[in-house]
Amino acid sequence: MITSVSGTLVSATPLSAVIETGGIGYEISIPVTTAERLPQPGNTAKLHTLAVYREDSQTLYGFATIEERDFFRLLVEKVTGVGPKMALSVMSKLSLPTLKSAIASGDVGLLAKCPGIGRKTAERLVIELRDKLSPSDTATLVAPTDAPKAPAADNRVNDAVLALTALGYKAADADKAVRQAWIALGPKATTEALIKKSLG
Repeated sequence: MITSVSGTLVSATPLSAVIETGGIGYEISIPVTTAERLPQPGNTAKLHTLAVYREDSQTLYGFATIEERDFFRLLVEKVTGVGPKMALSVMSKLSLPTLKSAIASGDVGLLAKCPGIGRKTAERLVIELRDKLSPSDTATLVAPTDAPKAPAADNRVNDAVLALTALGYKAADADKAVRQAWIALGPKATTEALIKKSLG
């Protein structure tokens, strides 16, 4: 099984990327949240992947982190009626911290705003995944300073989103604002800078 692909990024769109390694170009379907973190074409990129095989096709799905890939697998394998395309749509709309927060808190309204997700499917997401979130996931949502250290970029983004929601922003709006700030400021941005940019 192909668990990751690392090589030269040939091209990228919001929903796909082509990475060439060993003379072979791999076309990989990705969520928008991963596309936002890819380097410019010509640079080295790595995606954590999951291969999904169907009778008439085989598709590689790629993600910026192992946690995102594993969550995608949960969506596809554990939630009734959710296939790879719908799972990718959900993960394109909301970042992983926001998704986990919505599921943990039972925020069906936020989940139902994802393209292709109706209220019934959103309810299934909560019911079928809530008990599969690990204690560390819940700890990260409630008290990020006490949680196991996440990769620096994800930790800063997560902290900034939580800060905005504490200020009264809706979770989806906070998530969108912070991700846009991340793109504008680059990977070296501090949590404070992300918050300031998001508020500006």
